[in-house]
Amino acid sequence: MFHALEVVTTVIVGLMVGVEFSVAFIMNRILDALPEDSGQLGHAHGGRMLGTLMPFWYIGSLVLSAIWAVAGWHHHGAGLVVTAAGLLILSVVMSILLLAPINNRSRTWTPENRPADWKQQLHRWNRYHYIRVAVIIAAFTLLVAALA
Repeated sequence: MFHALEVVTTVIVGLMVGVEFSVAFIMNRILDALPEDSGQLGHAHGGRMLGTLMPFWYIGSLVLSAIWAVAGWHHHGAGLVVTAAGLLILSVVMSILLLAPINNRSRTWTPENRPADWKQQLHRWNRYHYIRVAVIIAAFTLLVAALA
């Protein structure tokens, strides 16, 4: 049962990393290359869709990692799992304090109501997102290393 927890946690965190990496390095570039207001509308739609899903994924990943850390306290790699859980806590805090406020605003924007600095706000969100992606990649890497 413990091994199943390790594998499920690692897969769920890995999938989350893949989605967030794709947002950062693929989807945002695609949306930014669209003509006229299409990119901004795409960012708003993505913010609504992923802004609804990702909190559950982040919290779920953190909870699974915490359960693994507690259940495997005396197993090989426990320190790696605890550190990974700490990084996932950091990613949740970053999300709540830095990314969610911008996302909550931008998901309601249309070409008619967006603020004059909307591009700067999206760029700020992207900068924070790059850091968060690095944090969750580090957490994922630690979880994989703990499996070895």
